[in-house]
Amino acid sequence: MVITELEDLVGHEFRDRSLLEQALAHRSWAHENQGIDASRRDSNNESLEFVGDSVLGLVIAEYLYTAHPGSDEGDLTMMKHRLVSTETLARIAEDIDLGRFLKLGRGEERSGGRGKPAILADALEAVFGSVFFDSGYAAARGAILKVYSAELKKASTQGSQDYKTMLQERLQARKMQAPVYSLVKAEGMPHSRTFVVEAAWNGGRTVGTGRSIKSAEMMAASEALEVLENAEDR
Repeated sequence: MVITELEDLVGHEFRDRSLLEQALAHRSWAHENQGIDASRRDSNNESLEFVGDSVLGLVIAEYLYTAHPGSDEGDLTMMKHRLVSTETLARIAEDIDLGRFLKLGRGEERSGGRGKPAILADALEAVFGSVFFDSGYAAARGAILKVYSAELKKASTQGSQDYKTMLQERLQARKMQAPVYSLVKAEGMPHSRTFVVEAAWNGGRTVGTGRSIKSAEMMAASEALEVLENAEDR
């Protein structure tokens, strides 16, 4: 049975499998099935994705805090942003072949929906949300740590330091100028300062904080990448 295969992949046996079925249902599928009101919260995976996003953020934050005791808030935030990004979620979803389990409408199926990063990322977060509602935080944490195992082993502050380059490349691909970074303010005592930096580009701006100007710039660039990524998903 297909559902049991997915349960094995995420390491959780559902007490209420209807939750997992809901997590796999894209809005396009609800729209195309007679008798299903696509505006109902339980007709598709969007509400579960909303909750799963929050649960994932907490699990990853908890893990990083424990696994990297020498990292400051800025470093932890940058690692977290990379781990919960659409790109990472989609890559993990591909690794467990999540697209095979999705329920899509005919139009989305024809347009290659099973391989679209945004759809895969949202569905994976919805699966995490379904585990949370089925058996609570501990079960959701276990499922997340299982499927994220390889990514968590690679997580490091060094691996998360390339956001400025990534942002510049993303903007160049859109034929836009490179972002401009500006120091907004510095707070605290000289030995324990927090810096606030703004990243501005044509069409947007974000703010990052850190214990150094460099880490604040990296966080601002990370936030900018997320803004651009969300705009592309629409």
